[in-house]
Amino acid sequence: MTRILLTAACLVAAFGLSGCKIVKTQTADEKAPAADASGDDARIQNLLAETWEPKLVPTINEKALPVADLRAAVASGLEAAGKAHGKAGSGAGAAWNFAVKGEGKVVEANLESRARTLGLDTDADGASDVTLQLGPVVKGTALRDFSPFYDFTNFRDQIEFAKLGRALNDVATASVQIPDGDPIGKTAAFTGVIAIRSASEAWLVSPITLEMKP
Repeated sequence: MTRILLTAACLVAAFGLSGCKIVKTQTADEKAPAADASGDDARIQNLLAETWEPKLVPTINEKALPVADLRAAVASGLEAAGKAHGKAGSGAGAAWNFAVKGEGKVVEANLESRARTLGLDTDADGASDVTLQLGPVVKGTALRDFSPFYDFTNFRDQIEFAKLGRALNDVATASVQIPDGDPIGKTAAFTGVIAIRSASEAWLVSPITLEMKP
């Protein structure tokens, strides 16, 4: 009788073990994205989740100067304006990057191409003086370069840093609603960032908010 019970117990144990799956617990290093280019997308998405809504958007809203005020500051001296209100990009000859806000009448519109834009008249002279980039193709990396949260030395190389710039542009354009119908003659209010290399250059703004008014 004892031998039968022992045999049965062994069979139960054997079948029980065969139905079990041993799962290895991943360490923090194993869960982290790869350090090479194959992990760039995952690392950048994690960084955006940590910084876009919690940090970057509030910073832009807080530091955004009205269009007229920023124009006056730049006209008085770009270097001084940049040190007081902006952030320089990396490298020699890099643009100063500013947060800016304002509104103007839409006098130009290109909503058919992948580089969609609105041209605004913000000073009531009938001509476009601010161009809003609505994407999805966006020129420049002003969003990245204005931010105090992204330091080039924390990235693997220039390629990964460039990917961050494009990812920020993608997030910004996805958060801005494209106007319905013909926007010409309507008023657009915006908040965004701009890269300026000289006081005379045309203004190309990357907006993070856009509100259309009648």
